[in-house]
Amino acid sequence: MREIALGQYYPVDSVLHRLDPRTKIVLMIAYITMIFFVKTFIGFGVVLVFLAIAIILSRVPVGKVLKSLKTIMFLVLFTVIMSLLFYAGKEEDLIWRWGIIKVYRAGLINAGLMALRLMFLVVGPTLLTFTTTPVALTDGLESLLKPLSYIKFPVHELAMIMSIALRLIPTLVEETDKIQSAQKARCADFDSGNVFKRAKAMIPVLIPLFVSSFRRADELADAMDSRCYRGAKGRTRMKKLKFHLRDLFAVLFLAVFFFAILWLRYNFFPWVIDLSAIPWIM
Repeated sequence: MREIALGQYYPVDSVLHRLDPRTKIVLMIAYITMIFFVKTFIGFGVVLVFLAIAIILSRVPVGKVLKSLKTIMFLVLFTVIMSLLFYAGKEEDLIWRWGIIKVYRAGLINAGLMALRLMFLVVGPTLLTFTTTPVALTDGLESLLKPLSYIKFPVHELAMIMSIALRLIPTLVEETDKIQSAQKARCADFDSGNVFKRAKAMIPVLIPLFVSSFRRADELADAMDSRCYRGAKGRTRMKKLKFHLRDLFAVLFLAVFFFAILWLRYNFFPWVIDLSAIPWIM
């Protein structure tokens, strides 16, 4: 359970940590959009370069960032297998056949692209939570969604719910480890047997975890009531959000990579470099 990195803040002084949370949220949305425009391996190479530079600037250990991938490896493997088995191609592109099971070259390429897309989609938001505190995320999200408050949309409540959910992820992971350790001390076995046996063995862990979660929710509600919490109305903040020149540089930095991805996808300037003539790019 320790491999769940989403929601964990890594306290260190870096360029990414000092960025305005609103900038980081907008950049994350643009980053996710950019990934869905990628259709080739060379495009994912461009995304990898961007992500590598971002990780270096964040000063977060690479191993800590990559740990977030362990939690989705089953989903990645399942996606790859489904893509290999059910992606139909041309007979001349047939790579392997066993009975009715056929694996085509196009299915293999599609499986690789899907796996890379899933992994990049997880690493990006994980880096965001590593470099931004839940409080800063709440303030940034609330500031970005503030125009919706004029149509009576509960902006502050939505931002607060997301902040509490992110803050509780590391707490629940720690609580799960404690419950598992207590169960193992009572000779519980979580590692042997088939999938159904392991799932059944998790029941003694899930029940006290749910009870603990509800208890923590009640304690949090009581603490907020005792501090006269009444939503965003009249609420002040110790730290004001303010854009700096580094935020503009961060936006321009992502814009360069976004333009490169769009260029690889749509071949904007064929009279300069005709990308369609290079089959492994288009």
